[in-house]
Amino acid sequence: MAEYINKNNMATPTRHFFDYFNERIPQNWNEPALTDYDGDKDYTFGQMAQKVAFLQLLLEKAGIGKGDKVAICSKNCCNWAVSFLSIAANRGVIVSIMDAFTGEDIEKLMNHSDAKAIFAGESVWKKIDIKNMPELQLALSTDDFELLYAKTTVQTEAYNDAQKVFETVYPDGYSSKDVSFPTDNMDDLMIINYTSGTTSEPKGAMLSYRNISANVHFSQETIPNHAGWSEVCMLPLAHMFGMTIEFLYQVAGGCHVYFLSKTPSPTVLMRAYAETKPYMILTVPLVLEKIFKAKIFPALQKPMIKFLWNTPLLCKIVEKQIYKQLMNAFGGNLIWLITGGAAINAEVERVFRRIKFPFVVGYGMTEAGPLICYDHWYNEVQGCCGRCVDRNELKIDSDDPENKVGEILFRGEHVMMGYYKNPEATAAAIDKDGWLHTGDLGTLDKQGHLFIRGRSKAMILSSNGQNIYPEEIEDKLNNLPAVVESVVVGRNGKLVALVFADAKYELQGQTISELMEENRKALNKSLPQYAQVMSIELVDKEFEKTPKRSIRRFLYK
Repeated sequence: MAEYINKNNMATPTRHFFDYFNERIPQNWNEPALTDYDGDKDYTFGQMAQKVAFLQLLLEKAGIGKGDKVAICSKNCCNWAVSFLSIAANRGVIVSIMDAFTGEDIEKLMNHSDAKAIFAGESVWKKIDIKNMPELQLALSTDDFELLYAKTTVQTEAYNDAQKVFETVYPDGYSSKDVSFPTDNMDDLMIINYTSGTTSEPKGAMLSYRNISANVHFSQETIPNHAGWSEVCMLPLAHMFGMTIEFLYQVAGGCHVYFLSKTPSPTVLMRAYAETKPYMILTVPLVLEKIFKAKIFPALQKPMIKFLWNTPLLCKIVEKQIYKQLMNAFGGNLIWLITGGAAINAEVERVFRRIKFPFVVGYGMTEAGPLICYDHWYNEVQGCCGRCVDRNELKIDSDDPENKVGEILFRGEHVMMGYYKNPEATAAAIDKDGWLHTGDLGTLDKQGHLFIRGRSKAMILSSNGQNIYPEEIEDKLNNLPAVVESVVVGRNGKLVALVFADAKYELQGQTISELMEENRKALNKSLPQYAQVMSIELVDKEFEKTPKRSIRRFLYK
């Protein structure tokens, strides 16, 4: 195995992300901080801090204190962010759960995490049943922080007396001088992040304040941001990339964050970019590819443009026009366009790099909170996804990491504490020397650029940033009539299930195709909207397998 490379700046102490908040909030007290782009709520930095202080006191008086688990399950919105900060200010542990999960799955994760309270969106509250969550003591709405449930009179009185308690603690009103978020808990557990694991033993990644702070600190050092800059949060806040980079890092610098609550189409996104004029855009490859196909590709196919594009010197004219068109489409103030999570179309990447667009491909995962690799756009090369981030180490499990593919291993301040109540999964993910086994395959060049050569994980990234784990869908599908085994794949942004059927199954007057359509409809009733299967295709033989009888997923597209 090759020794690690690119051992970056390990000496500078990591700064707690709340240190940034304690500075930026007073400095930007009356400046806009959070806005629901498709809603009616917004907060200045001062209003955000006041609401956080109010909710922190409410939680404390309700008997929910340091180390207690508090879930957030809601669409992206200002109040998701405020709920998050209030739990952290109270030294609690945030349990982030996707609001698109079924009610049964949300209840399961609430129980697994030992959550005592929940901030829930309206649609979430309608599909869960408090009788199935015996440890739940308090539920507040993310729509308006209305009391949804209180288990005892202690919680009810805490809610009813919250304003009086707040005024007693802050008799002169809460001001910029009162801002003092805790910063002495770097190695305490901060987040249990559930993005999947609802069909078997759940895998909640445990991330400390140090894990998150190191990510925010690196981002602030690498791309300093400041008041007056805006950013659109389109990725789910229940995922680490949306939570850490589109929310915490932005507010830490004094930026104005716009939240998109609904699944954004490219049309909605482009309108949001045009109106908010963001300095940074974080998105997934599918969105970029759709924009490219709609705005750039047709122009490049015109005979005259194609001629100019392929002619030395004259090509500069076309390159400037494409650059200008793209920059205007993204609002005109763009400094960084960052993507990751899946491979990007090589032709799209070539065009972006050729016109010198500020386009970056990064690499990360939930278990790293989320950053593993990043580099400035002018340093990146075609096909790479950056270099190891500061305060961490990266190596390839290969005796020739430059030419021979091996598993990507990662170690440092970004690496999670483990999986909650799942020591077996933790031991499988993090070895005795502290290396996180990513499950992805890659090579490293002499300059430390990482090239991902294969994904040994089956995760599919949807167009709006949702992580889809096909094994979980397959687990449900394999229990339906006549299904022997299945493989779920992504095609053009849609999910397709490949099924090997039982030839001896008694169809009782149906065709096998009709039965599979019934199966598909039954399956989708148990799945969140973003993970719906669009079609089932039958295969005529068993799927090829490894000696351990695992399906060779890479053979199926």
